[in-house]
Amino acid sequence: MKDIMDIKEVLKIGRLENEYDLQKASLFERKLRLMKGENPDLVPIRKRLRDLIKDYEDRHWSDFEKITDLQVEESDKAEKIVGYELKFIQKRKESIRKKLKEFDMTQQDLGVLLGHSKSYMSELINGVSQFTLKDLVIIHRILEINLNILIPTSLQSETRDKVRESIRKLNNPKLRLRKTELV
Repeated sequence: MKDIMDIKEVLKIGRLENEYDLQKASLFERKLRLMKGENPDLVPIRKRLRDLIKDYEDRHWSDFEKITDLQVEESDKAEKIVGYELKFIQKRKESIRKKLKEFDMTQQDLGVLLGHSKSYMSELINGVSQFTLKDLVIIHRILEINLNILIPTSLQSETRDKVRESIRKLNNPKLRLRKTELV
């Protein structure tokens, strides 16, 4: 599942391709379950996620005799990565809310500054949709939140693998991914 900038892009996804996709889709589905009351437009997206999850599980997890140790290991790794991403989003959410309180602002006030609706701000704050870099720079400048708290610096496994391969091809011992990138 490619990086989703807007949760509505889920409707365009053909199918989940790996354990990371499954874990990410499961996380989004749980978040949407909590948010559907304030935004009914999210109901069909949640249904689509549930269908994608069921299809993936039927293809990869339905026959217990064929489940391999490698498959379980990949699932555990994906769960850890998504857990790390969830912690990051939670820390960012708490930091933004704390600063909003300090500045006597509401989430809706921040939405006015960024040019976003109340429901879209909720999606952004909850990590269902992604902030643009412009949004994060504005938040950094106005609320004085460190960019390390606002911008994730971990790489998805596909990107990490491509970078590792490029480093190997360059054959430069000075180049490497720091351990924080290997989460």
